[in-house]
Amino acid sequence: MDLIKIKGNAYFFNAPTNSGVYVFKNKNCLIIDTGLNNGQARKLEEALLRSGFHPKYIINTHSHLDHCGGNSYFQENYSGCIVYTSELERVYLENPHIYPTTLFSSSPPKELYRKQRPLRVDFTLEKGSIKINDEKFEIIPLKGHTIDQIGIITPEKVCFLGDSIFSQETINKYGLPYLNDVGETIDTLIYLREVECEFFVPGHSDQFLSRKELLELIDLNLNNIDKYIMQIKELLDQPLTREELLENLIVLNDFAVNYTQYHLYHSSLSAFLAYLFNSDKITYSIENGKVYYYNCV
Repeated sequence: MDLIKIKGNAYFFNAPTNSGVYVFKNKNCLIIDTGLNNGQARKLEEALLRSGFHPKYIINTHSHLDHCGGNSYFQENYSGCIVYTSELERVYLENPHIYPTTLFSSSPPKELYRKQRPLRVDFTLEKGSIKINDEKFEIIPLKGHTIDQIGIITPEKVCFLGDSIFSQETINKYGLPYLNDVGETIDTLIYLREVECEFFVPGHSDQFLSRKELLELIDLNLNNIDKYIMQIKELLDQPLTREELLENLIVLNDFAVNYTQYHLYHSSLSAFLAYLFNSDKITYSIENGKVYYYNCV
């Protein structure tokens, strides 16, 4: 599998989790997200070497393992490889136990915990312009899917989106999106309408997008969020616990569920409940040791 050229010095490597590549004049390159593990990292490395490119820099859009699992491979095999991410995503990269702990609300069972070494981060990034190897990049905030996700815009106006937006295929496969904050996700999707780039690369998609295609996908993502808000509101015409509500959503949408996916859906539902509660759309009561949610009158 080879790199796919987007424009100028910007490429992407199509994989289960896409990696972006930007090549500098000296043939050193910046990798945007390294994939799930050493296996994907090696495939990316082979494609880079076939093109005569040398891995030198990494930016992680966020801390989910499928976007940073190849970091160690490049750090261990390329002396001086420098890793960047945002301030709060750095906390998760350097402390990988935090994510499964938050997913389960305690020290997690082994089914949710992958043994993962802490990942070294060299520099943190903030919104705005940065210079890497004498080239200027723009860092944009894309919060919602995770606590501090970022996007990267190259000098040619190619934007790497991480998981700020989901492809049609991803929505078809999983339905209810994994979100940390529904309100911030909506704000990010609306913000992306104003990002003036020529091409856009989602984290999970077989192809990069034109601006017109991005706008269509933004609408699809917003409509998908609205769909689940409406479903939750309809179900909460009667009081339900969070677990009862999730059971109804799983059955209603025929979700495929294993132990891990159940907890991912459970976490996403929590984000929707928090959004609706903070918007004064739903309220709760506690009866017989259970918390019931229902619509505000």
